[in-house]
Amino acid sequence: MHCPHCKSTDTSVVDSRLADDGRAVRRRRECPECTHRFTTFERQELVSLIVIKRDGTREPYSRSKLERGIWLACTKRPVTQDQIDGIFNKLEEKWGANKKEVASSTIGNDVMKELKRLDKVAYIRFASVHREFKDVEEFKEEMSKLFD
Repeated sequence: MHCPHCKSTDTSVVDSRLADDGRAVRRRRECPECTHRFTTFERQELVSLIVIKRDGTREPYSRSKLERGIWLACTKRPVTQDQIDGIFNKLEEKWGANKKEVASSTIGNDVMKELKRLDKVAYIRFASVHREFKDVEEFKEEMSKLFD
């Protein structure tokens, strides 16, 4: 593990325990070069999950790519990392259950359902990208569904 401060490749684990969500290992590390301490999380990766894109192409599932999109939708919203991790834990388990491939539309729709429960503004932001709203009318239509 590289030190984020000095980039040394020689770091040591000071403390290791199960993360709060119970699905990851939290490790406290220290760099012997600069004595900087930092935390890492290790979780099982869905190595074999393939995403089928709208155009039919396939690519490996990337949690970090999806997480960036969700955080963009949650910008300046009262959403915590634990809440986002909870969404991922629930959905990744669902997508990986006995499947090797999952459609990007399924991923987007599932994320929208979870964001709708969590934060309506984040939901609308994510939906506007996922559903590719063409004009204000489509946006207004989706907004009206929130309050029906």
